[in-house]
Amino acid sequence: MAHTLTAPTPHIQAKVGEIAETILLPGDPLRAKFIADTFLDDAKQFNETRNMLGFTGTYKGKPVSVMGTGMGCPSMGIYSYELIHIYGCKNLIRIGTAGTMQPYVHTRELVFAQGSCTTSNYPALMGLPGTYTPICSFELLEKAVESAKKLGYKYHVGNVLSSDMFYGVDIPCATSWAEMGVLAAEMESAALYTNAARAGVNALCILTISDGPDEITTAEERQTAFTQMMEVALSLA
Repeated sequence: MAHTLTAPTPHIQAKVGEIAETILLPGDPLRAKFIADTFLDDAKQFNETRNMLGFTGTYKGKPVSVMGTGMGCPSMGIYSYELIHIYGCKNLIRIGTAGTMQPYVHTRELVFAQGSCTTSNYPALMGLPGTYTPICSFELLEKAVESAKKLGYKYHVGNVLSSDMFYGVDIPCATSWAEMGVLAAEMESAALYTNAARAGVNALCILTISDGPDEITTAEERQTAFTQMMEVALSLA
């Protein structure tokens, strides 16, 4: 479906030019505020519609924006579409939390989503004559890996599962996602990567493992303490 949107949109109240080409996209709008308050200089708020807070400032002299996206592919699909097509964003970096699917991927470690397996129908809505595989921007991935190495952070690179279900029973299957080497589960990367590919812009999903078999982190920690992924994401500006 074609849209003839102009700024402000139904979901973002910013004017064109108020959002930087590089934008960090946490699911939690309060995490967006924390990033703006902690890392950005001269941050100005550009959005509060639906309480989805957004800010633009500078990081080491470079313009950077940050805005919440909410949860799930439909929400990410709306915000990323408008940010790309109305506000001209070129580098969209999701920074979120995920549950581990591998015994060697531990709580608080980073995962860079090279590819996004999905149970969502979002990529199929592109109408392609086959199964589309949403993948990240290699340019951003390469920079993120180098940044993590330089900072000494533990990271993993590979497939993640972008699921439409947060709660639900495990459906028996012949082969599990974990058996196929999928590292972790989250809920937004498939829509972000699909929209970015369709528009020819860069996207990367950087995750912190928040849940494992032996530990589940607190809401406050997920909001404010997962600073490693924030620092890596900001280094890509």
